[in-house]
Amino acid sequence: MSRLEQELKRAEKASKVKTAFIIVTAFSIIAGIIGGFLYWTLSDLPRIKALEEYTPIESSRIYSSDEKLIAELYLERRTFIPHYKIPDHVKKAFVSVEDIRFYSHPGVDFIGIMRALWRDIKARSIVEGGSTITQQLARMLFLKPDKSIKRKIKEAAISIQIEKHYTKDEILGLYLNQTYFGTRAYGIEAAAQTYFGTSVNELTVGEASLLASLPKAPSLYSPFRNPDRAKERRSIVLKQMLNHRFITKAQYEEAEKEPLPRSPHFRKYEAPYFMELLRQELEAKYGIEIYTVGYRIQSTIDLKMQQAAEEAIRKGIGSIEKRVNPEVQASLIAIDRRTGHIKAMVGGSDFWKNQFNRATQALRQPGSAFKPFVYITAIENGMKSADHIIDSPISFKGARPGQLWSPKNYDGEYYGTVTLKIALAKSLNAATVRLADSIGIKNVIETAKRLGIKSELQPYLPLALGASDITLIEMVSAYSTFGAGQKVEPISYERILNRDGMIIEETKPVVKDLISSEDVEEMRGMLRAVVEEGTAQKAKELGRPIYGKTGTTNDYTDAWFIGFDDRLVVGVWVGRDDHTPIGNKETGARAALPIWIEFMKKVPLQILSAQNP
Repeated sequence: MSRLEQELKRAEKASKVKTAFIIVTAFSIIAGIIGGFLYWTLSDLPRIKALEEYTPIESSRIYSSDEKLIAELYLERRTFIPHYKIPDHVKKAFVSVEDIRFYSHPGVDFIGIMRALWRDIKARSIVEGGSTITQQLARMLFLKPDKSIKRKIKEAAISIQIEKHYTKDEILGLYLNQTYFGTRAYGIEAAAQTYFGTSVNELTVGEASLLASLPKAPSLYSPFRNPDRAKERRSIVLKQMLNHRFITKAQYEEAEKEPLPRSPHFRKYEAPYFMELLRQELEAKYGIEIYTVGYRIQSTIDLKMQQAAEEAIRKGIGSIEKRVNPEVQASLIAIDRRTGHIKAMVGGSDFWKNQFNRATQALRQPGSAFKPFVYITAIENGMKSADHIIDSPISFKGARPGQLWSPKNYDGEYYGTVTLKIALAKSLNAATVRLADSIGIKNVIETAKRLGIKSELQPYLPLALGASDITLIEMVSAYSTFGAGQKVEPISYERILNRDGMIIEETKPVVKDLISSEDVEEMRGMLRAVVEEGTAQKAKELGRPIYGKTGTTNDYTDAWFIGFDDRLVVGVWVGRDDHTPIGNKETGARAALPIWIEFMKKVPLQILSAQNP
């Protein structure tokens, strides 16, 4: 071999060594980069064991005192359902369309990934993903919804870890509870309720297949927006279920014939005025938790009483508007006078048109319904219902110099010397103002405040005839003291339980002894006389002892009746929102009392079966 050839061979060998070195170095660099990328990507993976503390955002549910669901409070409408309570055919509907190898892959479906990749290459675009149910769960719970390579690697790693720690059914249950189904429904139970008005354990095969078609694109496949696409997508799910022998041919054909839902089943609150009052109270106390942590709230409302109250208001307004111009409003509140539990509340003719609660927010003059505060003040200052007072024309200094104010009786007649009982029963204005003047209007205010009136009361004699604005709920609460001398604060809920059924709060009646038993008997006798021989004689038709007082303001602007029996204290107000007159002669006895009677006719048996403190 010539020297030249030897030199060429040495050069060739050196070149090969150099090339190998470059390849090894490049490979090492690439491997290092990939390794570093993987380390960087996977170094901040979340703790999979956090799933053991999984607490999804869940609706709080409110129940009546008779255990009826009346409302849900939520940001995301969701009710968590354990995986073992989800029917098998519902699970199979989702597996058939989302991840047919769910029960066999380790969290990542490599066959599915290769198939999706091949289809994407053929289509020259991304037409199919390869995510398993486990990967979708990992994305929903732990990752941001971006499309980066880093996110896909994390998704796969998390999925494999999830599969190591949890059973397939547990994973599927978590997925079904977390998934968004459109129309503000989160989770399978809320979806069943929203789309079909039923619980998940009552879903048919056709209904389950429709719900299984939604997670991919809730808006696109919505039966309310795109019924044709929804039906087509449902058919795909059903065919998949049939092909994999999850359902029979007969089940498939029956499911294909099922009609699509036409409108969502959004829950309208029962007792909406009461519900809004309760919602505001709970939000002030618990903040956003009331919408997210799945509380079970036992309210005080009795649904049958509430329905009776709503019907009485509808019927009453209807009767009044046959006599007068429309746009009359009315409100009613019923409170258990032994516990303070609000059993019924109606704040107007239609909550869904106007949410203003006339039972709790409207400040209106109570007229003669305020008079019992004058008489209890007199009783507590040593007078008796049989004591006499003069009912005759009288004048007092008016608001301006030289001006006189002369209170007149409703019928223009005066009765001379009368007992306190008769003066209240016949609602004599002159006698009442004369009494208020003799005992002191400031003392009357002090009594009213002590019994529960919180609104500002004007320290002038017209107050004796109800010339200061007060809410209906204040009047009803204060009247409760006339029944047994005890004032109870109105209560809207009995207890709150967390999602595990543990009691986190329980209310107790707040009772204060304010009137002696002797004075209570005097007041009961006078308020009974209002019904037996005074302005509220219509109430005698109830056939049981009733105590109460009518109220009418100037020009028939406000009409009231507030009364009680042995269990309930109930108040009714009638008027117009613009403070114009209801109509000629529309007094408390004519406009408000019939509504009160109509309600009380419906509740005797329910009073006996209501809560027993």
